[in-house]
Amino acid sequence: MTSTRIVFSNGVVSQASDTPSVSTFLQERRGAYTTTRTHNNGSCLLFWERHLRRLASSARILYNSSPNLLFKSPTPSGLEPIRTPSSSSSLSMWESMIKSLVNDSMNEALPIALKERRDGEELAVTVLVSGDYGKLSGIENMGSDDFLGVFDVSVHFSGYVPFVFGVEGTGARLALVGRGRDVAEAKYSDWVRLRKPLEKLRPPSVTELLLSNDGDQLLEGSITNFFVVCRKDNSEAEDKFLQTCNNSHSFEVQTAPISDGVLPGVIRQLVIEVCRSKGIPIRELASSWSQHELWKEAFITSSLRVLQHVESIQVPKTWELQESDCWNDIAWEQKLFEGGPGMITKTIQEEIMERAGLGGYTLKR
Repeated sequence: MTSTRIVFSNGVVSQASDTPSVSTFLQERRGAYTTTRTHNNGSCLLFWERHLRRLASSARILYNSSPNLLFKSPTPSGLEPIRTPSSSSSLSMWESMIKSLVNDSMNEALPIALKERRDGEELAVTVLVSGDYGKLSGIENMGSDDFLGVFDVSVHFSGYVPFVFGVEGTGARLALVGRGRDVAEAKYSDWVRLRKPLEKLRPPSVTELLLSNDGDQLLEGSITNFFVVCRKDNSEAEDKFLQTCNNSHSFEVQTAPISDGVLPGVIRQLVIEVCRSKGIPIRELASSWSQHELWKEAFITSSLRVLQHVESIQVPKTWELQESDCWNDIAWEQKLFEGGPGMITKTIQEEIMERAGLGGYTLKR
């Protein structure tokens, strides 16, 4: 039985059998986007308000720094986005505009998608905002209603069955294969196309690809944020680390800072908030592979998986990926995490899922 797959664009709903996958949907359209899913049998959208804010931030960043990644067609010669001191720098203006545009589309499309949702499925929801340069002509004020008309919203819905957290054998298997993204602080559809060459370096059974600019400091996954639970390099006994998550002198959670060139993921931010509220030491620092013997747990986050423990990480022994044509041209070294998710990973995952209902947007039936 075919899973649910629906596209809503410019007021038109497409439910044809040839409705594209979300990957094809994004490759065919240029713009800023965000992906979330329904939760609790389709009753709410996970952390919807956070996603709207991140989408607005991405659109604003692209508009000001890389409009070619936001607008549907190349920038015409001599035409630049409107830049006015009173509006171009206003994140609140962008948040208000994006919320209005996206919620108008979702109010039309989501009830249809929910009716088509199959039993046992949630819905993966990808919202893309793209600009049309042709509609910019004659607009002088970004705060005007006319400026809203510059942007189109497209929404892709597909069936999604969440994986069961905590079962040994269901963890992520990672491999470091590429360099960090440009304009990493924004989430944009062109990245789906740009990351495709990395696939030739994906070893068999690897489920996510890691990025680094130097082969040592690990930044993020190609579609996830990356975290390590690291034992501090001191005299603390390892068994003390394993027995308690309250000893702030024995370990810390590490994830690369936004300034290093990583996406400000919605779940990434939640992990940081949970750690701080639970008294779990966390530091925004790119974990160094040269210190991997101190790594006791690792996990990745995304808005579909939420949090997934890591079972293995493969890293090239030498950082010469540009000379490799295939994964088996590379000499790898590996780190294994056995026994399923660790204590810290479980604690963070449980707290995030407790917040899921509270942080979700309740859907009207």
